[in-house]
Amino acid sequence: MSIAEIHKNAEHKMHQSLESFKSNLGKVRTGRPNPALLDTVHVDYYGSMVPLSQVANLTLLDARTIGVAPWEKGMGAKIEKAIRESDLGLNPSSQGDLIRVPMPPMTEERRRELTKVVKNEGENAKIAIRNLRRDANEGVKRLVKDKEASEDDERRAQDDVQKLTDRMILEVDHLVASKEQDILAV
Repeated sequence: MSIAEIHKNAEHKMHQSLESFKSNLGKVRTGRPNPALLDTVHVDYYGSMVPLSQVANLTLLDARTIGVAPWEKGMGAKIEKAIRESDLGLNPSSQGDLIRVPMPPMTEERRRELTKVVKNEGENAKIAIRNLRRDANEGVKRLVKDKEASEDDERRAQDDVQKLTDRMILEVDHLVASKEQDILAV
């Protein structure tokens, strides 16, 4: 493996970590409802647990309500039960074929808790990125040890990986700050 391949591999994995972090941020609730909030809910569908999005259509009905329209008539009660038993603190109600999931208003205390969750997620993303930096640097050191690269190449490669790491961590910080503003906006 060459230094360029090590750098490319580290960059790819850092982008994956960043995408995973963005996905996790989408699940943290802000003041407005988001159908992605229900991505973690799984429903019993003929003996196997499947994500809610695979058995129903999720839509926004208004500024405070998510609509869940099951694709099969008999799934309504199971979906309602799964949402109620999830750790999201939601209380769905049926209206014919449609299940309405109203979002309770967020208290100031809950907003503060969510900002802590976002900061924690951001810190976990930074740790993952730093671990990838360490792995890349160890890969370059192995090449130098095996006499496949010079020490000057090692220094340049480590500088490049550090710049990449700094860029990714800055992106994580921007995402955390943006999400905190969304959460604290009333």
